[in-house]
This record gives sequence, structure tokens and C-alpha cells, in this order.
Amino acid sequence: MRRPHRRPAGQPLSARLPGLVVAAHGRHCLVESPDGARRICHPRGKKSQAVVGDRVQWQPPPAGQGDEGTIEAVEPRRNLLYRQDEVRTKSFAANIDQVLVLVAAEPEPSEHQLARVLIAAEAEHIAPLVVLNKRDLEQPFARAWQRLAPYAAMGYPLHAASLRREGAGALPALLQGRATLVLGPSGAGKSTLINLLVPGAAAQTQEISQALKSGRHTTTTTTWYWIDAARSTAVIDSPGFQEFGLRQIAPRELAGLMPDIAAHAGDCRFYNCTHLHEPGCAVLAAVGEGGPVEPRRHAIYRALFEELSQPPRY
Repeated sequence: MRRPHRRPAGQPLSARLPGLVVAAHGRHCLVESPDGARRICHPRGKKSQAVVGDRVQWQPPPAGQGDEGTIEAVEPRRNLLYRQDEVRTKSFAANIDQVLVLVAAEPEPSEHQLARVLIAAEAEHIAPLVVLNKRDLEQPFARAWQRLAPYAAMGYPLHAASLRREGAGALPALLQGRATLVLGPSGAGKSTLINLLVPGAAAQTQEISQALKSGRHTTTTTTWYWIDAARSTAVIDSPGFQEFGLRQIAPRELAGLMPDIAAHAGDCRFYNCTHLHEPGCAVLAAVGEGGPVEPRRHAIYRALFEELSQPPRY
């Protein structure tokens, strides 16, 4: 007969407290209590499962055993986002209301990377927002705006900004009452935007980095910032735009997550059409310059389909 599992002495279930993970590095998390107090916690067991944005149940340490708490449980998530490299995929943010993708007139936006973010957001039912920065650069901005026009036609909100000349402008109103993940490539102005929205963000990041013992790894740490004193509006800063992960998506799901391709995918001759080479493919028939599906968008679809079709690497 198996003996019932017993909780360690001094750790009754009733002692669990609610918290929000606002930063994480390795097996250490910074957990914020409802009153705003923050404490370093680590997960029970060998595997870290909590990510920034997680709502957790945690316990303070027993008297005389340090000041770091223990994460006992992660509450059910509304959504989960990933980053990846050549070897592995790792979750990094949860319970996001909105993704703000910041790109700039210069350097030229990467549509492939933009598409990755929008697809991941679509898969997790997260509202997207695309902001094109540096509108003070008239000709480059006009070219970039035209290049992004198909995304506006697909229904993605597209906004213009000049962060250095005009500040955050109307962006704070678009973030009100939401937890917004801010992403963008190097040179797009993401750090400028974060510092406009959260004065002293750099100092907060350094403080959190030191608390988590991440030191020089500050730039790889996802961080949750409150914009308002009521803690109802937040931005989440996370580096690694090019590492946005999609391996959790099956290849056959991809077409349904790209609005321009999804609009035609249901009209193909074959129900299991990959939209790459089959006869009677309505998507391929729609591909053309100025047509319903831009050739460069189908090229992105093809590249991602091939990527997601590769066997996992272990």
C-alpha cells in the first residue's frame, strides 16, 4: 500500500500566496504580490516552468531559511509565446493581451520576422499592433509604409510614429488596460519606446538583473513593467526578435494563421492541399503582383511551411 504524500512541515496549503512573475532568469523568478511587493522565488522541483506573465501560487520560506520563496503552482494560462534557436524552443511570456511590433523606416523592416510574430499572435489569440517608426524620414518612411500596406489590408492595425521627434504620441492610449508585449529588431527604437512609456526602465532592468544574479545577461531577460500607478496597464520588454518561435505550430495549421492565404485556402481542389504545388490550388491562383496574395507573402509561407515540416532536433 502506497503511503500518502505529505507536505513538508511548516508549508500548509493555506500558506500559498498569489503572485505575478515579472522577470525570470534561469531558475530564478521575480514574483510580485498583489500589494506590489516583490520577492525572488524558485520553482519546486528540478524544472523551471514559470515565465513572465504567469500567475502563480507561491510560499514564503520557513522562518530562518533565507528570504527566497518557492513557486508551488502555475495557474492556467490564456496563451503562451516561445522563442527558439537552432537547438531548442523555450517559452518566455504568458497571458499577453496584445503584441506591439515596432519596425522602422530604416533599417528596412524584415517581413519574414514580422510574419513570424503575427502568426504566433494569431495562433495564441493575441491582438496584434504594428507601429512604423521614423516617419520624419520622408522617403524611406513612404517606401516602408507602402510595403506594409498589404498588412493593413489584411486587417492588422498599422500606426505611424516618430519616437525621437514626437515622443510616444497616441501609443499609450492604445495600450491602456492591457498587457502588451513589445517586440522589434535592433535599430527600430524599442528601447526608446520603453523608456518613454516607463521612465527609469533602464534602472529598473539593472536592479532586476542584479537581484536575479543575471548580471551581464540583462539584455536576454524578459521584463514586465507597469505603466500606471494602478497597475492596470503593462508593457513587457523582450529581446530576440529574430528568435520568435513557431515550432509549436503544425505545418497544416500555417495557412489558417495567415489571413491573405486563409481567405483562399478553402477553395482548393484538394482538402489536404499544401498550397505549394498542387493542381487546382486557389492560393497559388491568387498569387501575383498586386493580387490578393503578394508573391513575397507566399514565399514567406513556403519558407515557414518547410521549416515547420522539418523533424525536431534533439
